[in-house]
Amino acid sequence: MMKTTALLILFSFSTVGLCQTDQRIYDIIDAVSAEHIEADVSRLVQFGTRHTLSDTISQTRGIGAARRWIKAEFEKISAACNACLDVSYQKNLVKKGDNDRIFKDVEIVNVLAVKLGTKYPNRYILMSGDIDSRVSDINNVTSDSPGANDNASGMAGTLEAARVLSKYDFENSIIFIGLSGEEQGLYGGKGLAAHAKEKGWKIIGILNNDMIGNIKGVDGIISNTDFRIFSEPVSPTETEQQRNARRFYGGEVDGISRQLARYVHKTTQTYMPEMNPMMIYRLDRFGRGGHHRPFNDTGFAGIRIMEAHENYTQQHQDIRTEDGIEYGDKLEHVNFHYAKKLTAVNAINLAAIAWAPPAPETVMIGGIVEPAAKLQWSKVDGAAGYKIYWRDTTSPTWDHSRYVGDISEYTLDGVVIDNFFFGVAAVEENGFESVVVFPNGIIR
Repeated sequence: MMKTTALLILFSFSTVGLCQTDQRIYDIIDAVSAEHIEADVSRLVQFGTRHTLSDTISQTRGIGAARRWIKAEFEKISAACNACLDVSYQKNLVKKGDNDRIFKDVEIVNVLAVKLGTKYPNRYILMSGDIDSRVSDINNVTSDSPGANDNASGMAGTLEAARVLSKYDFENSIIFIGLSGEEQGLYGGKGLAAHAKEKGWKIIGILNNDMIGNIKGVDGIISNTDFRIFSEPVSPTETEQQRNARRFYGGEVDGISRQLARYVHKTTQTYMPEMNPMMIYRLDRFGRGGHHRPFNDTGFAGIRIMEAHENYTQQHQDIRTEDGIEYGDKLEHVNFHYAKKLTAVNAINLAAIAWAPPAPETVMIGGIVEPAAKLQWSKVDGAAGYKIYWRDTTSPTWDHSRYVGDISEYTLDGVVIDNFFFGVAAVEENGFESVVVFPNGIIR
């Protein structure tokens, strides 16, 4: 009996613990099309302006025509996969004067395409791009505002990820989203985050894509491999008790959004080693905002994925030439092969998370004044086993791991709890892992 048990444990380690890559992820990378992204960005630019308060009646110009086209594209994708996507609008009304960028009542309309999970339909991983665009005057709703990179690139990437991933079935649900109202005050994200909260959606996280097509920065740096992952350190909804616990047990950079960022970093380095994901330890760029923030504010994990080297002459600018510089967010400034790479980064992380089991809800840690770290965790449905991660307290990424099989507690002998941070992920039979959970309880 002992020999049989030992063989089963060894088999478990060999089939799950040593499974590092999955061919389906490489297939997803190969399926992403730069040509599709270019066609979609070009079409979005043709709407002239996509300002949040622009024309909604015209069939050819303004945000109304743009969002109807996006919805129709999602519906085409769904038709090609036997109605595998549930496509709809999600709306909320913002009243005049809510801020100085809202000069009349406006209905904020998001476009959603939901691919329901086969096992956990109420667990969602989200990918978003922004529909709206702007010029120098934030309240100018009529001038041409191509918004090719900001943010037709992110919207086109979201459409392309939907095309590619619609060919697969996943245990968890994926939502592909076109968000409106970003430039006027992140209203689309606010509305959808509130809607998700009201409906009781279990959101694993949102990958917000805002500008994924520029490779030449205003500082002169050119790179088609660097990209940034922005994530806040801890949730703004944490309790005073949680804040106090961090003083004694750590976790200053281990909130749920930061764990999602580490997941994207690891998956990218595993499957796309040619890319250089840069972990940026802040919510967003200095003093600026993006559409993941409303989800963070509501208590959900959310990160921003974007180019590493921005060109400010091509953002929020009237189209013009001044002192020999071409201003404006025009089509010719978008590098579609780079946008393809960042779309693939999104697609493989969506797939990996959607194929993974839920993360443990509870992870307990102990080992005070002992030469070992003890961990206990709640088991989850669908997990073939669990993996313990640890890292130096100054390291940005999980650098060490040990697959421990289908158990709910383990002691890392010789690993002193004072010198490392720890976490636990659930692993399914093909090796796909949940996001790592930082300890949220103490073993006394």
